[in-house]
Amino acid sequence: MEPIHIIGGGLAGSEAAWQAAQAGVPVVLHEMRPVRKTEAHQTDGLAELVCSNSFRSDDSLSNAVGQLHWEMRRLDSLIIAKGDAHQVPAGGALAVDRDGFSQGVTAALESHPLITIDRAEIAGLPPELWDNVIIATGPLTSPALAQGIQSLTGEDSLAFFDAIAPIVHFDSVDMEQAWFQSRYDKVGPGGTGADYINCPLDRDQYEAFIDALLAAEKTEFKEWEGTPYFDGCLPIEVMAERGRETLRWGPMKPVGLTNKHNPTVKAYAVVQLRQDNALGTLFNMTGFQTKLKYGEQAAIFRMIPGLQNAEFARLGGIHRNTYLNSPKLLDERLRLKADPRLRFAGQITGCEGYVESAAIGLLAGRMAAAERLGRPLDLPPATTALGALVNHITGGHIVTIDEGPRSFQPMNINFGLFPHIEGQATHGPDGKKLKGPAKSVARKHALTARAKVEMETWAEGVTAQAAE
Repeated sequence: MEPIHIIGGGLAGSEAAWQAAQAGVPVVLHEMRPVRKTEAHQTDGLAELVCSNSFRSDDSLSNAVGQLHWEMRRLDSLIIAKGDAHQVPAGGALAVDRDGFSQGVTAALESHPLITIDRAEIAGLPPELWDNVIIATGPLTSPALAQGIQSLTGEDSLAFFDAIAPIVHFDSVDMEQAWFQSRYDKVGPGGTGADYINCPLDRDQYEAFIDALLAAEKTEFKEWEGTPYFDGCLPIEVMAERGRETLRWGPMKPVGLTNKHNPTVKAYAVVQLRQDNALGTLFNMTGFQTKLKYGEQAAIFRMIPGLQNAEFARLGGIHRNTYLNSPKLLDERLRLKADPRLRFAGQITGCEGYVESAAIGLLAGRMAAAERLGRPLDLPPATTALGALVNHITGGHIVTIDEGPRSFQPMNINFGLFPHIEGQATHGPDGKKLKGPAKSVARKHALTARAKVEMETWAEGVTAQAAE
């Protein structure tokens, strides 16, 4: 049987190799280190962790990434298994000993009879003879391979810098203060004239907001990340430093809007939020890319009327990255539409985080193996964490047409990516109506309970298909 070629020995590539080999398909895993080093890696080990040693919360009842852990364990994930084996004390989080974890993954892959590890750079597009390829090269894709991918996808389809604005859960926005309206009620292609959530600030609120921005701590770039500012992508705190009125003439411009809660008073400034996913559960703070430290962001953005109780699905940031405009370029099975022999996995597809990258590697490895074996493989339901994540990457994001940074941005797994639950319980066991945090916890428990049932059903179906 011809092998599957997997390019990149990070978390996604390692997980993909393990899943494909466990399905009985030979794999060649291509890793360019130590032949070609990167600016971030320190060792030659596979699945080396470069930014953090934490896989975040392991709570599968009320945390979305904890639910993703649970599903990956159910699906024989090598990354989670080695994480469990090399866990270090970290409260409710799954944190690992970096060296022990990487050595454990490397040893498992090196000893697998169906896996060959090739230590060489793939400098450009894979050879035409390779008919089943997974590219899992992450944010540090070598320039030659990135150029090759870009030649297939188009000049504007491969990003090298993230400009990330915060994303807010819709049900945490106070609509008693905010309202839906597009500027000048413009309908536009696909719009209704009421597509944005608007949060109004008076003069005192705006001045206090600017003061907080200017005083806040910022994240410094790593030396190898260079200076990433470019037109249309300035952090809001940098705009504020250029003048206290800059934001009021930029993303916070208070024109073309009427506050339905107070129609006779014009806002001094306005923050707009734009729908970010097809479910309508997440909204992006328009033009609010930032490199403020996370704790500062949450506190400062909750100063905005309507966002005082905001729950953030993702906070903002700017850093070097390489990722595809996946909703446009990939099919639902993560294959490049322009060249379907190429499948992508990990952070390059537009997911954030170690766990999410490995999860997409898990799914890509299983898809590639099923294709090689001529077996069907249904996609996991969107009600599971794995299904919700891949759905965001390949189809859940809403493309926006306004000027500025491109609309598709990398995303962590979060409950905003899960479909609503119809008929969710509104009262607790004591008969009292659920409110505030209790209501939020109940919703999360319901989402994870449904996800576990549906993942179990899907996994059993996959096993049955493989046995036929």
